[in-house]
Amino acid sequence: MTGPQARRTAGPERLSPVQERGGRRKRTVERRAEITTSAARIFADQGYAHVGMRDIAEAIGIRGASLYHHFPSKEEILYAICLTVTKEPVEENLPLLDAAGTPTERLTALVGAHVRHLLRRRTEYLVGLHERPSLTPEHRADIDGHLQYYNRRVKDVLAAGMRSGEFRTMNPSLASLGILDMLNGVSSWIRGEADSDADEVVDTYVALLFAGLRAD
Repeated sequence: MTGPQARRTAGPERLSPVQERGGRRKRTVERRAEITTSAARIFADQGYAHVGMRDIAEAIGIRGASLYHHFPSKEEILYAICLTVTKEPVEENLPLLDAAGTPTERLTALVGAHVRHLLRRRTEYLVGLHERPSLTPEHRADIDGHLQYYNRRVKDVLAAGMRSGEFRTMNPSLASLGILDMLNGVSSWIRGEADSDADEVVDTYVALLFAGLRAD
């Protein structure tokens, strides 16, 4: 049989090498995400120091060799967890500060995105807060760099609001540290992850924030 009908009844087309590599990369990313999510829960429950690679592998249901294929050490897993709450917000949230709008509008958008990311990554935030000292100096410096950049961008939008007269004059460096500390504190007490919970937290924190920022 030849022609279009033969092509329709033929077996599935083979993926190109590029498609195969793309599929493998996607599976690798998904597996690494699964590992870091599971490891974060274990670290939060038992403490980083009391958990071994075998514990993580057993919790996920994979062989130790497979775990080591993705992460050469427990510290590398902790580093990946810390990146989800430092580098990830830089990539996902900070573009909101580059969007059109007043400093008030841009900061409001950032607060909403920050709280929603924190709710989604609550366990990772707690692990990063308590276990960051266990990172190597190199990894700790990288994490600190993301945190400092995020803080600097918040400070810049605050300073812009002060120059425009939207925000009352104060030390923008101290203000940015205080705002981020207030927002990150949500991870220590909130339990729900529903949209209604996020909406209420965002609305409340925006009201508190701008009550202190608005110029008289």
